[in-house]
Formats: sequence, C-alpha cells, structure tokens
Amino acid sequence: MDYLDEEQRRAITMKSSSIALHYKDYDINLIDSPGHMDFCSEVSTAARLSDGGLVLVDAVEGVHIQTHAVLRQSWIEKVTPCLVLNKIDRLICELKLSPMEAYNRLLRIVLEVNGIMSTYKSEKYLSDVDSILAGPSGEVTDENLESIEDDEEDTFQPQKGNVAFVCALDGWGFTITEFANFYASKLGASTFALQKALWGPRYFNPKTKMIVGKKGLGGGSKARPMFVQFVLEPLWQVYHAALEPDGDKGTLEKVIKSFYLSIPPRELQNKDPKILLQAVMSRWLPLSNAVLSMVVKCMPDPISAQSLRISRLLPKREILDKGVDSNVLAEADLVRKSVEACDSSLEAPCIAFVSKMFAVPTKMLPQRAQGEILNNFTEENGTSESEECFLAFARIFSGVLRSGQRVFVLSALYDPLRGEPMLKHVQEAELQSLYLMMGQGLKPVTCARAGNIVAIRGLGQHILKSATLSSTRNCWPFSSMAFQVSPTLRVAIEPSDPADMGALMKGLRLLNRADPFVEVTVSSRGEHVLAAAGEVHLERCIKDLKERFAKVSLEVSPPLVSYKETIEGDLSNTLDDVKLFSSGSDYVEKMTSNGRCTICVKVMKLPPTLTKVLHESSDLLSDIIGGKLGQSAKSLEMHTSSLSENEGLIEVLRKRIVDALESDFSCGHENDKDQAENCKGKWLKLLRRIWALGPRQVGPNILFTPDYKMENDGGTILIHGSPYVSLRLGFADNSSASDTAATSLELTQPLYGEAESLESSLMSGFQLATAAGPLCDEPMWGLAFVVEAYISPSTVQAGDSEPNQLSEQYGLFTGQIMTAVKESCRAAVLQRKPRLVEAMYFCELNTPTEYLGPMYAVLARRRARVLKEEMQEGSPLFTVHAYVPVSESFGFADELRRWTSGASSALLVLSHWEALPEDPFFVPKTEEEREEFGDGSSVLPNTARKLINAVRRRKGLPVEEKVVQHATKQRTLARKV
Repeated sequence: MDYLDEEQRRAITMKSSSIALHYKDYDINLIDSPGHMDFCSEVSTAARLSDGGLVLVDAVEGVHIQTHAVLRQSWIEKVTPCLVLNKIDRLICELKLSPMEAYNRLLRIVLEVNGIMSTYKSEKYLSDVDSILAGPSGEVTDENLESIEDDEEDTFQPQKGNVAFVCALDGWGFTITEFANFYASKLGASTFALQKALWGPRYFNPKTKMIVGKKGLGGGSKARPMFVQFVLEPLWQVYHAALEPDGDKGTLEKVIKSFYLSIPPRELQNKDPKILLQAVMSRWLPLSNAVLSMVVKCMPDPISAQSLRISRLLPKREILDKGVDSNVLAEADLVRKSVEACDSSLEAPCIAFVSKMFAVPTKMLPQRAQGEILNNFTEENGTSESEECFLAFARIFSGVLRSGQRVFVLSALYDPLRGEPMLKHVQEAELQSLYLMMGQGLKPVTCARAGNIVAIRGLGQHILKSATLSSTRNCWPFSSMAFQVSPTLRVAIEPSDPADMGALMKGLRLLNRADPFVEVTVSSRGEHVLAAAGEVHLERCIKDLKERFAKVSLEVSPPLVSYKETIEGDLSNTLDDVKLFSSGSDYVEKMTSNGRCTICVKVMKLPPTLTKVLHESSDLLSDIIGGKLGQSAKSLEMHTSSLSENEGLIEVLRKRIVDALESDFSCGHENDKDQAENCKGKWLKLLRRIWALGPRQVGPNILFTPDYKMENDGGTILIHGSPYVSLRLGFADNSSASDTAATSLELTQPLYGEAESLESSLMSGFQLATAAGPLCDEPMWGLAFVVEAYISPSTVQAGDSEPNQLSEQYGLFTGQIMTAVKESCRAAVLQRKPRLVEAMYFCELNTPTEYLGPMYAVLARRRARVLKEEMQEGSPLFTVHAYVPVSESFGFADELRRWTSGASSALLVLSHWEALPEDPFFVPKTEEEREEFGDGSSVLPNTARKLINAVRRRKGLPVEEKVVQHATKQRTLARKV
C-alpha cells in the first residue's frame, strides 16, 4: 500500500490509500491511513468515508499520543472502532516476558484504551492531549487486575471479538474466537462460554473440568488465567521451539499435524529459524482471516452504519422561515432518508462525499476503452494536463454513480433554501471515469453502488479539497470534516530564478489541491507562504513541489514562527485588576490630530481559561456572531431567525464561558470563596458589556463598552458603543440595550449623531491594534480593553471654509479616531508590562536508560520543560513528557537521533500557547540585580528580547541593537615597509 518513493525510504505511511477486498461473501473497502502526527489530516479524510476503524497499538510501547488522536477522530465521526494489538512477538523475543507478564501488559493496554473511550462517552474528555497523558491514566495495581470483572460499557472487550492480537511481521494474528472454537470440542464446553472465559480472571480446574473464578480456586493454587494457559503458553512454546537452539522441534510437528497445516518441505528444511517460524505461524493463525473476520463480525454494514452516523454526516436542520418552498424541503428530506437507509436502488438520489483530491501521474491511469478520448481533461488556461491528473477520493452514500453522469458539486456553504445567492456554491460537472482503487493500481468501472469507495476523474477543476456530490440541487451539503491540529509550520517560498515564478504559482495551486491539509497564502509583504503540519509534512510538500508540480529550483526560508502578545497577570490578584479596570485611575490618554476627540484606554488580562475557550471557539463564534460585529443593536431584529437557529450553540458556548470563569476563580482563590464569588459577580457584569472581539472579530481579545456612569459633563459626548456580542451570546437582553439607548437619546447635543456614526471607526481601531501588537506586530492574546472616546464640538462655524482645510491637514476624522485608538491600545499594553506568548508542542519521548543523559541535554538546549518521566514496566525504555517551544522544535528529532545514536524517538503535537515570564525590557535596578546581571549597558538580551528582535528583523521593523560591539581599530600583524 505504501507505493510512494518517500514512503518506502522513510518506512512510514504518508498518504491514505484504498484497496477493495473480497472476503467470503463480503466486499470490504480497506483504507490504509498514516500514523504519524504530521499526517493526521489523512486520518480525518479516511474516517469520514469509513464505517469502522482498526486502531493499531504497539504491544511494547503501549498507548501513544497518536492513539488518543485516532480514538478521538473515530468518536467525532461516529466510526465503530476495533482494537489491534501488534508486535506480540517482541514480548517473546526482545523483552523475554513470561506468558503471565505478557498477559498483564496486554490487559493494561486494553484497560487504558477503554479508559480513553469512556472519557469520550461521558463527554468529559479534555480538548488537549497532553492533559490526558499527564494524568495517572492506565496505572492499574496488581490487586485491581485480579478483581476486574466484565464491564459491558467497555468499548473494547476481547471476549466480544473486537480485539485482535497480531504480529504483522510474521503474518499471524488471532482473536479469542479462534481459540474458543478450537478448545470447545477438547474441553467439552460451549464456544460462547469459552469465549467469555478466555479473557479476565477465569481459571480452568483440571480436576472438576470446570471454569471457575478466583474464589473457586484453592488457597495455595498456582493456576493461571485461561488466556495464559490456553492461548499464550502454546504461542510461547512454538516460538521457543523454532528460535531457541535447544528448542523441541516436536512441538512444531505437533502443531502442523494437529491443525493439518500444508507447509512446503523447502520451508520446513530451511536453516533460517525465522522463515520456519513464519511458515508455521502464518498458516496456523493467518493474519488476514483474523482481521477480516473481526471486521465482518464487529463492524456494521453500510446500511446500519449510515443510520448511526446520519446525525454527524447530515445534521437535521430546523427551518423556522415559513416562506420556504415545500417541494425543496420534501426533496431534501427524501435525500436525507436515502442516505440514512443507504438506498442503492436506481431510483434513489445519488449522493457522494469527496473527502480529498489526490494527484496521480497520467501515465499510471489505465487505458480507456475503444472510442473514448484519452486525456481530454483541460485546465482553465486551456493547456492539457499531460503529467498530473487529479482524482476525487469519494464514498457513495446513496444511489448509483455512473461514468459520464452529470452531478451537482455542492460546497460546504451551500443552502438549497436560499436560491439565487447560493449559485456560486454549486457547480455542475460530468464524471469522466470511475475507478476502483487497488492500492497503487486503478481498475475502471462503469458504475458503483452506495457503500463503495471510488476514485472519480473529471472533478479537478470543480473541487479544491472536499465537496458533496448530488444528483439534485435540493440537497444539504455534508458537514465539514474535523481536523485534530492546524498547520503551524510556515515557510516562505520563492523560485531560485525569478523567471520561474509562473511555474511556482501553478505548482502551489496544484499542491494546495492535492494535499487536504496544506495552506498556501500570500503574506502582507508579498511572500508566498506554505503552511504544513510539521517538519516531515513540510519536507514532503517541498519535494512534491520541486519534482512533481512546479519542477523548478526553490529557495525556502527559515520557518516563520507565530507569536502572540499579552501583558503580565496573575490569578491571585484578579479582583484588584477588575477594580482598576472599572475605576478611572490607570489609563492611557491620547488625542486626535485636530484635538476634537480625546481617547482613554484601559487594559486588563483575561483569565487564561476564558482566553482558551474564546480561541478554541472561534469557528462557533463566527457562526453565531456572523462576522457582522459593526452592526448596531437596532439591526438585531433582522437576525432573529438565525439567532433562533443557533440557540442551542449559543447556550453551549455561554455555559463554557461561565464554567471557564468559575474554574479560573476557584483555582486562584482556593482559600477565599467569598473573594472568588465577588470576582465572578464582577465578571458576569462585564460580560453584559462585550462590544466586539478581536482580531478578525472572533479572536481571544474583548472590547467592552464604556461605563455609562462615568459620563463626562464638560460639554463632550462619549461614544457609547453597543453590547452587540453580549446580545448575540445571551449575556444581555434587548431591554437593557434599549434602556441605554434611551438614556443616550435624552442627550440634546447635536454631537450625538456624529458620535454614533464614529462607533465603527473606534471598533476598527481596536481590530487593528489587536491584530498587530507593540512588541513585534504579532496578534494580541487574552486582553480586555475599555476605550472611552470623548468628542468635543467643533469651534469653527458651518459657513467657514476652515473645516475643509483642517480635513486636508489632518485627514478624515474617522481615520484620525481609528489611528488614535490603535496607538492608545498599543501604548496601554506597553504600560502594563508586556510579555511575549509562544506556541508549545507537547512532546512524548521514548529512550533507553543509557541515553537519558544525552536526551535531557537536548531538551535543555531547546528550552523544554519536563512534565513527568516514568519507566515502562517490563521494558528498558523511559517515557518522558515535556513541553517544547515551537520555535525550538526545528531539527529537534534529527538532533535527538544524532545524540542518542538513533535509540530515542519523539512525537510532537501542538498543545497550547504559553507566555514567556521574562521581561523583554528588563534593566537591573536594585543592588542585587546589578550584582547578578551587571549594569544596564552590559546586560545581554534575554530570550524574549532575542525572539522579538528576530521577528522585527524579519518584518523589516527597527531593532535597537549595537552594530559595533568593540569600537577599537583593527591591528594587523603585517609590517608594511
């Protein structure tokens, strides 16, 4: 299945590939997806098209960070998982475990995986993987092992047959069912009873021929669990007989005769014991039979699966508008019912989902039948796409798909009820060819029914990454796919020869279509920026660009790391911050150029959990708020229908925000509950005054409306603003908004209309400020602002021409306010001890004991923070969890392998954002600081200042640094005569 050169060179899977299998009377579509975290997007695209999933876990290394990721993906997509424990042979050959020790290890792994699934089931799972791994999950004592009873709520239960024990290298595997069928006749027990007894604390009493529990055994009995006695011990005996020099060869002959195995004499007489072992084991317990029989037995068929997954694939939509065409609704409902029933009849509407586009060299496409034109696919510019052809990776959910059929391609934003405005989100396309995917090969087919996975040719110019295919316009698009991480590694790309810029842009377009996860953008400086999930993913993208899509020599910049900017803050003094924020003492004041508007800005740091909720809920906030934050409260009536549709989402988000505040205050004020309640009450009042979020109107920064009690009486007007976001989120109601509007209307000054018109300018200034902070023009993070803008009346008469001169001299008044608000917000941040925030990777390392020293040296050089370290029981490996800054992660895996002679491995996944505690503007002031750091002139830049200077230098911003370090004249040793 791994047919790409890069996959074979690295010995990892990089692309999801499908193969159609026929097992007994069943047709099975198997998709092989990558396990590396850099390619987790391929897992997401495969999970959307699948009804079940095989979750692979290493029996030696146990549950890893990828296991959490794939289990969560299966839970999100409502895919039925089965567990496959691989590399059982390493427990015998490498770790030299006894059958009882191996059983305890396998039991722990099954319990740990079930523990992960139970957290998802109860909907209390944590959003970040490192929090799950940092807890004591999976730590089971020996006493608990003996008292474990069957739990019907567990997802993975070997006695149910949904756990397989395999060794893919030697080609063998089994489930409990195979041994239950074998021992049923020998022990005189039913297969069902044996299947339940062959896992867990069940023992076989040879005297009474009965299966008993722990209590049924005698006090001094040394009986082993039945799984050890009847399953593992025979396996251990076969391995010892084949691999050990003094092994009993009679054991192998006994197995061959007992199971009537047909093994060629050439393999039996081979001097290599490994070949003999593989010959016996692969015929005794064939891997394909074990896995495929488990798939058939434990995973649902397409009809059952689609009825379970319909709520995820096509969520039911409540239509509140009564003016909608009933025929459209009836047909959309018919389509949903057809998908739910997996209707494969000819009359059913044809519905398919394309999860990704993938590029195939045209020469690899099979030859077409006679009479068909080969390679008649053209690009938008009219040139023939002779080298790369894009195929759609699709699953048919309803009806029959035929070659040559015309279908509608629906984007994720399509709405069948809105008619004309939605035409840009729907296209009509002809399916040129259908292929059955056979790994690397493609087999042409004329038609395919619901439940099959096919590759479709002819959609390359209609689909960028994913889409819904439908035979009717009156169909809702499938819900968008959920990706585990976002592309964080960014580099700027340019051709070595400027004349090749056209080829590079064409190659970037092709790469953007071929990879479901890559992002291609143009920065504000005109650079072409490529964003990937990690170093391995980036290397493969660059290689594809150079060799397949662009075919030009490229210059790749060092990685562009994103940072955030915030201020210093502590949970312990939250109440003081809120009081200072509410009072009018600590603020920054600026005036517009014409002197008509005075702006006062106060800033406060948001609680960290609230910041995290706002950051993670940006997509949800975008749906609820609609990206129209500049609208006033009057226009809220126009959106009552959309507000009602999102009522459930609003309630969920509002509860998450309140829970975040409660958790922050309970942690910060554990000993003082009254103070925690006081903080919570003040924050709930503040949440009624949310005017906007930023940057891009959905970021983790809040703009509050000014307090109306602090009205200025000096003949000026305060720009009040509107708590628009609070109204949309349900923290404030329309009555309170109308009351504030009524009090404002009582003002008789003629400036009121002008003040209301300037609200959008003030909010635009806030958006600009939060998008580019004062340290290095990076977005702000977790800050709350109150902007009080007081407008004074103009001193010039209406008939004079001086206002025009003032306008020309200082610019438009709206632009002056925008600039003043932006500069005031940036100055307020600088005044409150600014800090740099950097992204952190969660890192999981596995290393032998003798290489712990070099591994810790590498972590120390990378500014890593070790969370916990523990030794894996029964193995010489240590598992270390640490946080590594993203800026320090480039080349981390290579350096780790170099210093540990390839014995250590590291897994990185984006975890969270963390503020650097160092002050970038630190200057020694006290006597102790001068003794430690020297006077101000000799203090070296700290880490935060170095990072800020590097970003400013890359962006072309001024940097305060010494160009000449030692201003002494250079002396030469040469003596000139």
